[in-house]
Amino acid sequence: MRYAQGGGLTAEARERREQVRMQAVKMSGQQTPVAEIAAELRVTGQSVRRWRRAWLAGGPPGLASKGQAARCRLDEQQLAELETALEAGPLAAGYDDQRWTLARVRDLIARRFRVRYTIPGTWYLLCRRGWTCQMGARRALERDEGAIGAWKLQTWVQAKRPRRPSAPGSSSKTSPASR
Repeated sequence: MRYAQGGGLTAEARERREQVRMQAVKMSGQQTPVAEIAAELRVTGQSVRRWRRAWLAGGPPGLASKGQAARCRLDEQQLAELETALEAGPLAAGYDDQRWTLARVRDLIARRFRVRYTIPGTWYLLCRRGWTCQMGARRALERDEGAIGAWKLQTWVQAKRPRRPSAPGSSSKTSPASR
């Protein structure tokens, strides 16, 4: 189960990972080289060394899973309220058009719940809740084809870099063709 479906690792998956850590520490205690441990357990050598340090510092509790890395700062009631606000749309939230942006969602969360999220944090929160990035299926009604055509003919032609000449040349500094 991934974050978008509501979860991360299950308890069984966390238990399996703890077993891998314990196996790595056991092999490390038998003087097995780190590279060999990493290859056998299909992990990195850096992870093996980190687990060994955690074992030496705290014993078996040092290798225990600490749960998901980033806990949500909103409780279930606040998340339900956020879902309702997002489904009501940006107009209901006080915006003048029908576009939810990450910045707008971040500001909505800050206004309603007094919790600050970063733009990436807002994206992770929305992904965990099952929201996805949406692109418009049709072109905007306000699109002005005449203005676009004029821009392509006038502005774009001036801004575009000229192409290299197609004449043969030489990269040699001593060749007469390069002078």
